[in-house]
Amino acid sequence: MLASESTKRLTVLVKKSRRGVQQPDVMGSQKHMRSLAVRASSSRIETAIKGLQNLLHLSENADTTDYVSVEGVLTVRKRSVLNWMDINSDVVDDAEDALLDRKVLLQLVSSDQVDPGTKIGKLGKECEVLNWNLVQDSLISEDVTYPVTLLVPKDFGTPGAFIVRNKHMNEFFLKSLSLTLPDNSSGNKTQVFFPCNSWVYNEKKYQCNRIFFSNQAFLTDQTPPGLVQLRETEMMNLRGDGLGERQVWDRIYDYAIYNDLGDPTKPEDRRPNLGGSKEFPYPRRCRTGRPVYDVDPTMERRVLRNFYIPRDEIFDGVKQSDFLVDQLTSAAHNLVPAIEQLLSGGNNEFRSFKEVRNLYEEGLHLAEQLQQVKDTKDQTQKMDPFQVVKNLGADDRQDVLKFTIPQVISYNEEGWKEDEEFARQRIAGNNPILIKLLTSFPIVSELNDPEGRYGDPTSAITHSHIEPYLEGMSVEQALEAKKLYVLDYHDLYLPVVKQINELESFDSQTYATRSIFFLNKKNVLKPCAIELALEDSTGRGKRVFTPPKNNQRDWMWDLAKAHVCTNDAGVHQLYSHWTRTHASVEPFIIATNRQLSVMHPLNILLQPHFKNTMNINARARLLLISANGVIEKCFTPGKFAMQISSLLYGALWRFDEQGLPNDLLKRGMAVKDATSESGVKLQFEDYPYARDGLDLWCAFKSWVTDYINVYYASDQIVQQDMELQEWWSEIRTKGHADKKDAPGWPSLDSKANLVEILTTIIWISSAHHAAVNFGQYAYIGYMPNVPVIMRRLVPEVGTKEHSQLLSSPEQFFLQSHGRPWQTTIVMAIVEILSKHAQDEEYIGESFIEGWTDNKQVLDAFQKFDEKLQKAGEAIKERNATTERFPNRWGPTKVPYTLLYPKSDKPGLTGMGVPNSISI
Repeated sequence: MLASESTKRLTVLVKKSRRGVQQPDVMGSQKHMRSLAVRASSSRIETAIKGLQNLLHLSENADTTDYVSVEGVLTVRKRSVLNWMDINSDVVDDAEDALLDRKVLLQLVSSDQVDPGTKIGKLGKECEVLNWNLVQDSLISEDVTYPVTLLVPKDFGTPGAFIVRNKHMNEFFLKSLSLTLPDNSSGNKTQVFFPCNSWVYNEKKYQCNRIFFSNQAFLTDQTPPGLVQLRETEMMNLRGDGLGERQVWDRIYDYAIYNDLGDPTKPEDRRPNLGGSKEFPYPRRCRTGRPVYDVDPTMERRVLRNFYIPRDEIFDGVKQSDFLVDQLTSAAHNLVPAIEQLLSGGNNEFRSFKEVRNLYEEGLHLAEQLQQVKDTKDQTQKMDPFQVVKNLGADDRQDVLKFTIPQVISYNEEGWKEDEEFARQRIAGNNPILIKLLTSFPIVSELNDPEGRYGDPTSAITHSHIEPYLEGMSVEQALEAKKLYVLDYHDLYLPVVKQINELESFDSQTYATRSIFFLNKKNVLKPCAIELALEDSTGRGKRVFTPPKNNQRDWMWDLAKAHVCTNDAGVHQLYSHWTRTHASVEPFIIATNRQLSVMHPLNILLQPHFKNTMNINARARLLLISANGVIEKCFTPGKFAMQISSLLYGALWRFDEQGLPNDLLKRGMAVKDATSESGVKLQFEDYPYARDGLDLWCAFKSWVTDYINVYYASDQIVQQDMELQEWWSEIRTKGHADKKDAPGWPSLDSKANLVEILTTIIWISSAHHAAVNFGQYAYIGYMPNVPVIMRRLVPEVGTKEHSQLLSSPEQFFLQSHGRPWQTTIVMAIVEILSKHAQDEEYIGESFIEGWTDNKQVLDAFQKFDEKLQKAGEAIKERNATTERFPNRWGPTKVPYTLLYPKSDKPGLTGMGVPNSISI
């Protein structure tokens, strides 16, 4: 009675003390920040309340004769007021929350002592976390610790899990629980650590209690008896039932096709569904369960806010990469329309290279346009468009968008024009993963063309075109010596070239291109012929261009190279970057969370390589790859962009060719070599992407092999691990269902195959993505070097256009490229995508705190880090040996550092391999 009456009186006092006190408005989220004045005026009352609660808590737990206490520390992360998830949330005041008996309760579960009634581990007593302060607002996220005393039966055994119940109205981010257990036999104390890293919502949001397990890893059949049922229950919760619309607090991983890229209610915005059909195969994305359109029930309705992804996949508010993605979001919502409004009016064109250079020297003045965008935007938009400009540019003024000078012109402004640099970028540039050895000549198309739409399948490039550039060799001699290489986009683009060129609403003209390169005596690649093809059944749609002799300038040749670069830019963004990394990895993440328990050693191994990927993928679906997104607005394929992405996935993607050695073998860029650690030998040593990549591949494979050996003693154990087998089956049959019957899926029947599978996934998520992502601004940031869109075909000799080219070659060349607004938008986006966060997590470091205390695993991880350091030193040495490795610098003097393991600073460094696809 006394406690009840005191509580009532204190409630009245607290409410009175708060009347008339104005709450501060911080960044448009008035409810989200508590008044400092209120805190000061009621601090003594709150202290009294907490003291009273402590007394009540002790009273509730007075009968503890059959229990022993376990001391621990609970770590919770303060949430940032900048976190978009928290804007306009209804935050209940701490004191009132406490008075309403809203608590955080913890309960330990024994790993080895089973309750005969429940069939799960014995339960400790449910204990409250004292002095809890749920409203944990801060301009930056930081950790807060709470000492806890938990009670367990005397015959409890070892804690293997704990249950947490959040009775507060709002969620919190639970980072970890650390326990100290007394050892009665020796008097020593044992530490048990629970890495949590999860958002915990009010218990009413969940059908089952939230469960967290210790950092002890167990294969399926090795699970301690007290945790067997909880292990399966937790995975069932993560799988869900496949029904209903997912809510923000859900933690459910399930599959869906890409049926949310367009809007069927607007004919111009209708896009085909990707996945689930032979016509448009595609990896699966995370299911959201959103409502469908009435006019087309196969398509989910698009939303203006972020799409659902499981709550723990959303950036946690402490990663600075969250800030980069905020820049990306705000740039797409705010900066893109401002740039388009400023530059798309009239017949605005680049007339000279000097005007392009002005984007870095003078910048764009966007004040009026940005203000209009700001005035029309929802005021809950997280980032001010002026702030985006300030963060992108180097100018102190917030209304001037001023770009950093890209590496490709920072040392030698003219170097990008050289044929040697054009060739070098095929092996050391932004997309060095598609060039291949030429094995037969002439080249013959493999397109299925029963109607003869494409004319003669034989390439128009002949012996006479290329032999003048082969240093006295014949084509046959060069083939035998493995000196000829090809970048062949003919069969990939030709089926869609006519559709692209006939788009009325999009100013784009393109070809299907082939380029042949010769490796000369100095081991430097040089182009020797380019073929540009259009769909033409008469066979007249093919044109061949060859390099000018005696270093003369030939603008027709330059335009042909530009069209090759445009083909390459489209394939890079839609396939090498998006499909091969972002899209293909998402099913791995979903399957891992559905089929591998958090206790499974492979879940622990893979999680660092999946961090933030689903979040950035959701943003990409919202902003970049959707109808009228940045890709469609600014890249040559226009509205056909994602269809081409699907066609490339169907034609090129095989799991067993995603790992680097097999990819090199497939392209003829390497041969098998049993004496090499990687198992392959490069056709020529100075292939920077491949040379550096193989060092990293070997480090990854060595680490994975050591890790697997800790947990799997034999091939039989791999075969009998049911979680593992279900995981691999689901990746193939659900995650990549359109490829489930295709070749290239290894059998998961041995340790060797398991190592290859895991190494491949880690490679894609880290090094492959780094190689095709973090060099984007260095090369694409200067439009003439990599035009992502072309608007004119190469003029025919004798035409009016050809005369214009001859009279004003620089102007004609630039006006064949994208318009200034398209160029500037792409520059802004790729600058964000190419940056490293302040606290980037690179390979070999920053695993989840307390992820394991297994000494064998920790020793193997230390060995992994040492191998990465050696790889980094080898990269430095190769870059310093320019005579032996000329392709590492080229005429532009841009060293190849994209696969250097770590960056020593954030931003546009052009080096560093993060653990995961986080931007």
